[in-house]
Amino acid sequence: MTEPDLSWLSSGRYVSDGGLETDLIFHRGVDLPEFASFPLVEDAGGRELLRRYYDRYAAIARRAGAGLTLESPTWRANPDWGVRVGYGAAALARVNTAAVDFLHGLREEYADLDDVRLIGVVGPRGDGYVAGQWDDPDDAAEYHRPQVAALAHAGADLVAAYTLTTPEEGIGIVRAARSAGVPVLAGFTVETDGRLPDGTTLRDAVERVDAEDAPDGFIVNCAHPTHIAPGLTDGAWRRRIVQVNPNASTQSHAELDAAETLDEGDLDLLTSSYDALRPLLPSLGIVGGCCGTDARHVAALWGVGATERQSTRTRV
Repeated sequence: MTEPDLSWLSSGRYVSDGGLETDLIFHRGVDLPEFASFPLVEDAGGRELLRRYYDRYAAIARRAGAGLTLESPTWRANPDWGVRVGYGAAALARVNTAAVDFLHGLREEYADLDDVRLIGVVGPRGDGYVAGQWDDPDDAAEYHRPQVAALAHAGADLVAAYTLTTPEEGIGIVRAARSAGVPVLAGFTVETDGRLPDGTTLRDAVERVDAEDAPDGFIVNCAHPTHIAPGLTDGAWRRRIVQVNPNASTQSHAELDAAETLDEGDLDLLTSSYDALRPLLPSLGIVGGCCGTDARHVAALWGVGATERQSTRTRV
């Protein structure tokens, strides 16, 4: 088997998107049961809504002279969450494949950009705001293997796991990706103290996953830069982090989970605190946002100016 060329990952500058689900819910008025956006790829109206969403980030990449990563809307497309919105195993395989197929079409539309990479997104089995209960990485690998295999078979350039709360789940997803023959990034979220929700330090989580089954890089997402900073203790391990997608808000996960309105945060604080992370992360090459962020936030992180506020509400 030919080894995939990952030189783009280590040497590039790539725009990632923002908080897809919070943007759709709060700015577009879209009903997303169980925070699941993947069903949108199954009808023309949903695909058009997603296309307009990704178009904004393609525009940022053009202004920044950067590449673009297109992350599939499949964060919830795993068995436990899928069944809650009426998707069994066969339907999940179909929709994960359809999500990557949709991104292939967008990549053709964005052919003028420096480079476009397709990322098959995997989320945690549990709630990304609450520590998971995995004890055995092999159990996690078995659980995530069908989704990872579907994303790989559909032609994702790599699989990325976002908002993981335990090292065990990270190890399991890496093992699932290796069995599917696809590159993989393992992504953790942290609490306000820079530790994973299960109490593990970010350094220990990265080093443990690397020692067991090293991924092709690490992500930190779904936390404000001021929450990530305490976890970035000295050490060569920080070179393993290639992507950071922060929340807009400085609220804790518990506060965000209880909130009924969207906290879009302080844009100046977001950009200044993110800039403070950059010297600590020499391999950082993919920059985007997470909960509460939209194209305005990501444009600001790239220093290309604010985009228009998206206020039109479209129900799907």
